[in-house]
Amino acid sequence: MERPPVKLLDRARYRIRLKGYSIRTEQSYVSWIRRFILFHNKRHPQDMGKGEIEAYLTHLAVNRHVSPSTQNQAFNALLFLYRNVLQKDLVASTYPMRWQKNTKTPTWNSSGSMCFQLKRFPLIQEAA
Repeated sequence: MERPPVKLLDRARYRIRLKGYSIRTEQSYVSWIRRFILFHNKRHPQDMGKGEIEAYLTHLAVNRHVSPSTQNQAFNALLFLYRNVLQKDLVASTYPMRWQKNTKTPTWNSSGSMCFQLKRFPLIQEAA
């Protein structure tokens, strides 16, 4: 009697454990993989490619308003799925729309304006 084929998420769990990832990483990756499949109406990832991955990650940024680090976590979960579970390397050049981190520092943080701001508070002046 033949054994039934192993389900995709079980294969992903097995590969994650084989690589020695933490249980929380396993839970997170499996959750992102499940969401990716559900987003594409339960299509198997083997039948999808770069376009579907970009569409999902762009959806996370534009419609779900997730942070860049959350989007990167989802991307890494899908990268793991394709590289380690499905043995496909089609995701390496995927570049979806991403939220940009704000790298500008506020102008009031300069040393001159900081001294000005501190002088406005009398309790701070007395302590200094």
